[in-house]
Amino acid sequence: MRATLVAPWMFLLTGAALLLVWTSQPAAAQAAPRAALLRIDSAIHSVSGRFFERGLERAAAGGAQFVIVELNTPGGLLDTTRDMVSAMLGSPIPVVVYVTPPGSRAASAGTFILAAAHVAAMSPATNVGAASPVGPGGAELPDTIKSKATQDAAAFLRSIAEQRDRNADALEKTVLEAVSYSESEALSERIIDLVARDLDDLLAKLDGMTVSVAGGQVTFDTGDIQFDPIDPNLVERFLNVVAEPQITFILLTLGGVLVMVEIFSPGLIFPGAFGAIFLALAFVGAGNLPVNWVGVGLILLGLGLIYFELVAPGLGIFGLAGGVSFVLGAFLMFADFSPQGIPAPSVGVSLWAIGAVSVVLFSIVGMAFVAIRASKRANYVSTTRQIVGDTGVTTTALEPRGTVQVASELWTAESDDGGPIPSGERIVVAEIDGVTLKVYRATEIQE
Repeated sequence: MRATLVAPWMFLLTGAALLLVWTSQPAAAQAAPRAALLRIDSAIHSVSGRFFERGLERAAAGGAQFVIVELNTPGGLLDTTRDMVSAMLGSPIPVVVYVTPPGSRAASAGTFILAAAHVAAMSPATNVGAASPVGPGGAELPDTIKSKATQDAAAFLRSIAEQRDRNADALEKTVLEAVSYSESEALSERIIDLVARDLDDLLAKLDGMTVSVAGGQVTFDTGDIQFDPIDPNLVERFLNVVAEPQITFILLTLGGVLVMVEIFSPGLIFPGAFGAIFLALAFVGAGNLPVNWVGVGLILLGLGLIYFELVAPGLGIFGLAGGVSFVLGAFLMFADFSPQGIPAPSVGVSLWAIGAVSVVLFSIVGMAFVAIRASKRANYVSTTRQIVGDTGVTTTALEPRGTVQVASELWTAESDDGGPIPSGERIVVAEIDGVTLKVYRATEIQE
């Protein structure tokens, strides 16, 4: 009797012990130190900036001890860079910016981001610097605007250096003199904190370091660290593609051409549908870039003028004006006319893209123009051959010149012998001289 009562209790105690052991495993795993890892491998613009800020917020909210940002960028927008720097300066957890893999760079805007990190690190065979402001596509700025932009950027970078106790003079040279440093030079000049071969080497060198964050001081403990990768979501990946200046320009051009084809030949449907989609994507990309809408308007105006040239081929004035407007708009698409503004470095349509798209577009338009002119000429010759010998009626008196109606169309006509022909008389077309018909009275045949 007693044995039968003990057995159920033994089963219950054993089950409770197993349940306790099983539930304790996730708790132990959750207690392991964690760090966030995200990568920026593109130009700095509003899309990459939002991804960066979202990553920092998610890491802090998820309990990560620190964030490692793997960076490789040619530069980008200074306004977006300011937002990213502000996010790092106010971060409650340390941000480690690591220029990697070998061969990568933190150029232009990347210099500001690297300098603002709590810990700045670089792989071997990487470089940082060349942060002088430039115009769209890397073009030189007018002297007055360049001076203002350079001094503003230099002051910003110096303030970052003072916040992070870095060599302000060496960093300032990247703006004032466009100086670039290798990883060893950056380390010796106190621009960065360490050089690491790879991620494991970086973790080993971080272990035990103490940095100041917005909430106080934090000491790195990387012994059993586990990483939580933070990747761009689908929307960010999509925007990162269409917000590339060359892609935006090509989408705008291709969309305009396809819509032009649909208007030229109504009922094809597919050119119009895809043209509208491409134009929508181009405007989405433009909304995430410092677009000058005057340039966009000139591109669309150019395509419109080219369309009018195709509809009514003449001396080519519309086509020539359209070509000039299109190329000028491409150059101005990312131009900044504001003397107070700080230009956006490394953002613009490249000369190669403008040249390639223009050559393809004008080649297609030229072939279409020739084909349309040939078709109109063939139709004209065919029509004129058909109406020779046809009969018609004079709508005004030919003395010896006037108008006649032949094949339901009004023509300028004159009598072939120079004599008068009254209005309302039946006539026969003898020949065509340009756009003028030579005619004679139909009664002359009967006689």
